[in-house]
Amino acid sequence: MSRTAVTRTIAISAAAAFACLPLFPSFILLTPASVPGISLLPPTLALVLLAVMGVLGIVGATLMLFAERVEQPMLLPLAIWLAAALLAALLGFAPLYGFIFLGIFLLGIVWHVGVNMSYGEPGNPSIMFGAIFGSATIAFLVAIAAVLLHRPAAIYAAQHGRAVGSFILPGELAGYVLVVVPIALALATLARQRWLRVLAACTALSGALALILSFSRTGWVAAGCAGIAYLFLVVRDRRKQLGFGLAIAALTTLAVVVAFNAHHDPSENFTRLSIWRTALGIVRRFPLTGSGPFTFGMLYAHLRLPDGDAVAYHAHDLYLTLLAETGIVGLLAMIAAWVRFGQEWMRRFAAAEPRARMLSGAIVAGLIGTLIQGLIDTSTLVLFGLWLPTMALALASARYGLGERA
Repeated sequence: MSRTAVTRTIAISAAAAFACLPLFPSFILLTPASVPGISLLPPTLALVLLAVMGVLGIVGATLMLFAERVEQPMLLPLAIWLAAALLAALLGFAPLYGFIFLGIFLLGIVWHVGVNMSYGEPGNPSIMFGAIFGSATIAFLVAIAAVLLHRPAAIYAAQHGRAVGSFILPGELAGYVLVVVPIALALATLARQRWLRVLAACTALSGALALILSFSRTGWVAAGCAGIAYLFLVVRDRRKQLGFGLAIAALTTLAVVVAFNAHHDPSENFTRLSIWRTALGIVRRFPLTGSGPFTFGMLYAHLRLPDGDAVAYHAHDLYLTLLAETGIVGLLAMIAAWVRFGQEWMRRFAAAEPRARMLSGAIVAGLIGTLIQGLIDTSTLVLFGLWLPTMALALASARYGLGERA
């Protein structure tokens, strides 16, 4: 195979993984936690999906041996983060489920490397972004239609009429929107192919509507922060940055205040505090390496406070959940990976040409939104399916823009 054929196949594998992202929340069916909602996929299909991801990972990793080497600044910090999770799994309460965490995380690392390795070949970015937008648009329309039609009735009732679609929880849908919509907004004007511009515009519109109908308060706040970040990273007019930034902040505040308890059980506003205290109790008992990946729900059942929910699957704070399950070692490894990403991205962003800066800035704006969302919510989709490959997209687009070598 020629070098071009190898990188094209790697890009297609990465694109296929991007297309499957809306189904990733079903992986919770493979963990010991009770499903916090209703999945559109049964456990058997979740296993099939994991197997497909495994095949794509093996194909991609094999082809990488024959591809031209490119700089992989995130490989070492991600490997350290994986090692920290392995340590937590081995010393935790459920090593088997920890290995599921490790397997998905390892696939994410392969995915990251593959995106970084194949992005610079002309045509490959369009394949990947086309897969992202096509899949996302379908997922958003399904979620919107399900709310408007009140179908499936069981999901509509379980989520109090909030948009969720294939994401099991509205927060997962919101996290997906946070990453995809800023990229779509940028490519709706930057893409050279008309089909990609039209598809990106459809993705942005349907994603914004799906986010509104999710009634995710955390998602709305994070979207406001992502929007402001988008203005400062993508828009070069200072007056527009200030004016639109103030408008986004005001609109976000108004939406949250007016619809704070819409489609929510008001008791959630207080029980979350109890869950945080229980999470801190887990941290005090297992400070160094945590209780093990995917074990928060198991320990919560034994340590919950009297005023807490009967069950909790995470700490409603991504960082507190990681601290409880992987300890100080795991949390520091995660922070170190993000610091390394920030350093490398800023170096590339400073040297990028204008169109590359706009695209890469839009991608990072979405990542900033997920970091904000993580303060109040835990989205496994963000952790496993969005952070690692999107980091690669941000780094590669800063260097190659829309796919042409700098």
